Amino acid sequence: MSRSLKKGPYINLRLLNKIKNSKPDDKTIIKVWDRAATITPEMVGFTLGVHNGKQHIPVYIVENMVGHRLGEFSLTRKFVTHSGKMAKAQAAASSKSSSAPAAKK
Repeated sequence: MSRSLKKGPYINLRLLNKIKNSKPDDKTIIKVWDRAATITPEMVGFTLGVHNGKQHIPVYIVENMVGHRLGEFSLTRKFVTHSGKMAKAQAAASSKSSSAPAAKK
């Protein structure tokens, strides 16, 4: 469910003040725990370290991100791989093709 249009977008004022006080060409990462905050045009060009529950993921803000939430760009789960018969078969096939000697012409 989205936020009411009457209220407007949720923007963390402390974060906005930190951005206004720093320079755009400054390469320091601003740490942010507020994943629900909406990205505003003032944030474009800054690198924010968005917390994913374990660590801060650096996110460089570009124009296309305006209007989205900070949490959308800092994934909280790390996908490793699927397991099962098909994964084992693919792993075996890829290891055979990489270890096969080159054919002579």
